Amino acid sequence: MNQYPHPIIAREGWPFLIGSIAIALLLSAFVGGIAELLAWIIVLFVVQFFRDPPREIPQDAGAVLSPADGRIIKVERTQDPYGQSEAILISVFMNVFNVHSNRSPVDGTVEKVQYFPGKFVNADLDKASAENERNAVVLKTADGRVVTFVQVAGLIARRILCYVKAGDTLARGQRYGFIRFGSRVDVYLPLDAGVKVSIGDRVSATTTILAVLP
Repeated sequence: MNQYPHPIIAREGWPFLIGSIAIALLLSAFVGGIAELLAWIIVLFVVQFFRDPPREIPQDAGAVLSPADGRIIKVERTQDPYGQSEAILISVFMNVFNVHSNRSPVDGTVEKVQYFPGKFVNADLDKASAENERNAVVLKTADGRVVTFVQVAGLIARRILCYVKAGDTLARGQRYGFIRFGSRVDVYLPLDAGVKVSIGDRVSATTTILAVLP
């Protein structure tokens, strides 16, 4: 799969940006006032939501990178229901002001991609991982370790986009998907991973190291 070119605005956002600018221009020309102001505020919101800046990729050996911008809301030992193994779960919650481009946490080959329809409860809740609409990517590293990362829809997130399939090769930091309007990403790691983050930490996609694999 080709590397994403990292424009200023994510490709998923261009239809929204063009549409909001067109409406704002029309309101500016024919209406003005509060309607015009609100329209341009919406344009600014669209720009900030769909921004997709390039990121420096840490080259530390064994580094597991954050797949999303946001806040750590869970670090615990649990069962990986997609990779079928005991695992350490690290969950990153994204609000509407975070960058919503999702990136691979490690290098490896995609073993499978599973999509599950579901609810749209607040992604900050524990039950969101099991009940919400979600898309899981199970990846195997060169040394045979299984790392699973799951895009989870949120209260107002209504579209999960994933651009990889079984057999694809991903490089750490490579863009593989997008979630629109607030959600979370769950990362399941082998039990011997050395976790580097704590609940409440703010993280950035690609640049923050979540854990280190031995």
